[in-house]
Amino acid sequence: MIFVTRPDLPELNDLIPYLERLWHSRVLTNGGEFHNELESSLCKYLGVKHISLFNNATTALLVSLKALEITGSVITTPYSFVATSHSLLWNGLNPIFVDISRTSFNIDVEKIENAITEDTSCILAVHCYGEPCETERIASIADKHNLKVIYDAAHAFGVRKNDQSILNSGDLSVLSFHATKSFNTFEGGAIISHDITTKQKVDSLRNFGFQNEVTVSDVGINGKMNELNAIIGLLNLDQYSANLQKRAVIANLYNIGLLNINGISIPSINLSSDSNHSYYPILVNSSFKLTRDGLYDLLKKEGVFARQYFYPLISSFPMYSKYKSSAPDNLLVANLIANQILCLPIYPSLEKHNVERIIQIIRDIH
Repeated sequence: MIFVTRPDLPELNDLIPYLERLWHSRVLTNGGEFHNELESSLCKYLGVKHISLFNNATTALLVSLKALEITGSVITTPYSFVATSHSLLWNGLNPIFVDISRTSFNIDVEKIENAITEDTSCILAVHCYGEPCETERIASIADKHNLKVIYDAAHAFGVRKNDQSILNSGDLSVLSFHATKSFNTFEGGAIISHDITTKQKVDSLRNFGFQNEVTVSDVGINGKMNELNAIIGLLNLDQYSANLQKRAVIANLYNIGLLNINGISIPSINLSSDSNHSYYPILVNSSFKLTRDGLYDLLKKEGVFARQYFYPLISSFPMYSKYKSSAPDNLLVANLIANQILCLPIYPSLEKHNVERIIQIIRDIH
């Protein structure tokens, strides 16, 4: 079987010394030595000032909206994992969906201003597949209309733009360290803050709102990362650069092998030297001999588990379809891409002969 994603795991022999230290320390959570070491190491590696680790990225999204005191409605994309919009509903906010770009699959900046209403307070954008949003233009719109900007950067670990970390854009950025991500802690997430005051507020909110042992200043949540997850993160950070190179090799094999197949398009993110190759999306259009779903089913029968990622659109789910901005006519590109997208397997241990086999299955259909 060849899965679309597999967790990048450390060697067991590397893990054992950390577990022995953890066992003897008796500190399992609440900001232990491994948690603090991972925060420090990630700040250095990513080139950011402040990072707050979380038990998962969904909790981090919830807290980011709470920390910035977002109210009313939020402009966002329908083309993402459903947690992006779920974080809005959990905070009592109304999503306003905006269509996406045909090339980047990110929110279409040209359409943001027309979607702003009197009660809009924030833009929640996604760096889809690690492709950076048009951050400068989004910042300009946000400044003009006095809006906050949060980036769902779940796919964007290590991504840089103009030689700067993409995570330094916006008011806050949220990372996912889920097992399927290019960098993982098994389960986890983080919020990037640009100043110590914001980090302190985020840190308080992830710990029930405690300021100290006897003072609770806000309605917080339990979002802390435990020591075991932090250990996995430290070990995976050590091997991240090597794994990134392996992912790039696999992406290049796909780029060459899938070239010039009628009905198969290779998005620009796969060709970028700045990509972290978290995913390998392709578009299957009407010129191909099978539909996207047909190709998905065939690959599955061959033991290749690809993913229709992101399909269906968030806006099509019952809790979101009631919103005016969810109308298909408002999201023409997003609906088109959602019905053509297919993410092929990519992970560091995926062997060359299996990549070539996947390519050959697709070429044989062609």
